[in-house]
Amino acid sequence: MSLLKTAAAEYRSLLLNEIVPFWFRYGVDQELGGVLSCMTEDGTPISTDKYVWSQGRWLWVVSALYNRVEQRAEFLESATKTARFLLRHGRDTAGRWLFAVTRTGEPLIPHTSIFSDCFAVYGLSEYYRATRDEEALQAAREAFERICRRVEEPDFREVAPATLNPGRRAHAVPMILTEVANELAQTTGDPAHEAAADEYARRVLEYFIRPEKKAVLEYLDWNYQPLPGAEGSAVEPGHAIESMWFLLHWARRRRNEQAIARAVECIRWHCELGWDEEFGGLKLAVDIGGHEPYLANAEKKIWWVHTEALYGLLLAYEMTGEAWCAEWYERIHEWSVKHFYMPEVGEWRQRLDRTGQPVTELIALPVKDPFHLPRAALLAALLG
Repeated sequence: MSLLKTAAAEYRSLLLNEIVPFWFRYGVDQELGGVLSCMTEDGTPISTDKYVWSQGRWLWVVSALYNRVEQRAEFLESATKTARFLLRHGRDTAGRWLFAVTRTGEPLIPHTSIFSDCFAVYGLSEYYRATRDEEALQAAREAFERICRRVEEPDFREVAPATLNPGRRAHAVPMILTEVANELAQTTGDPAHEAAADEYARRVLEYFIRPEKKAVLEYLDWNYQPLPGAEGSAVEPGHAIESMWFLLHWARRRRNEQAIARAVECIRWHCELGWDEEFGGLKLAVDIGGHEPYLANAEKKIWWVHTEALYGLLLAYEMTGEAWCAEWYERIHEWSVKHFYMPEVGEWRQRLDRTGQPVTELIALPVKDPFHLPRAALLAALLG
């Protein structure tokens, strides 16, 4: 059996027999809708607060499960309850998506992150494909238009839980908007959404990818020029690889062979940049300019970095057949399963120190995120 078929079968089993049961047992809010993701690694709850971007992410997961894997009633029911919760409680009076709410939907943290908006669009777009719910699609359209305006305003800095210095461009913005616009375009067929996907992909390809450095830079100045010091040489290998498979999804649809070649090449660069030769695994962040890393927790091993690399490598292998993709996949897969996988609960732990030992300190948000692993497993299950 080929690598792709073997991996697809493995991830389908992991997804449906372990990940999905874990989240329906410990996370799904059956009463009020959405997902309760503030929990420890084994599912023990620590809060009933709901981060809005996690709700949008969960909406994408259960909607995509229904649309792309199996049309189970439980998937559609959870998607519908989550969409209703988001549409009822996720926005402020100006239509901006909140950062966090209580379990029942009262505002906790206001609009501090454009990513809440992006994941709302991502989830509502996928949900519309399952239901043809016009309210959901209209909310997605309106949010996307607002996002595209806001990120071009000179005072834009709404990238929580990260921070952004004034007068900066963050790779994370055109990165996520490439994927969100590409998915929304497939939902709506709207030429404006196609054009947006093309434009955000162009920004990643022309500005943030730096072939002379063999790296994707995380930060540029407002005019897309390099920055001095550690801020200007900060690289997140997992972020870069995730960005590259977003580009691959877009480029395959647009039949852009040059972009495909560049994105695949970038995946290789960042496997090589991020790999820890002493302890194995991919580091969260590296510096390519000889400075101390600008980004916090740089040497820690984080689950999402590895899940994005695994899917990105499988996709690159499917599209190119290049042997190095399979070799890097096997190396990262072996390390990840050994260190992240928790067979007793059917999920992955999320945070390790450099040596691969579990850590409990907070990184980013106080959640166990119901997204990167299920999304990677779902998409990988569809390959081959």
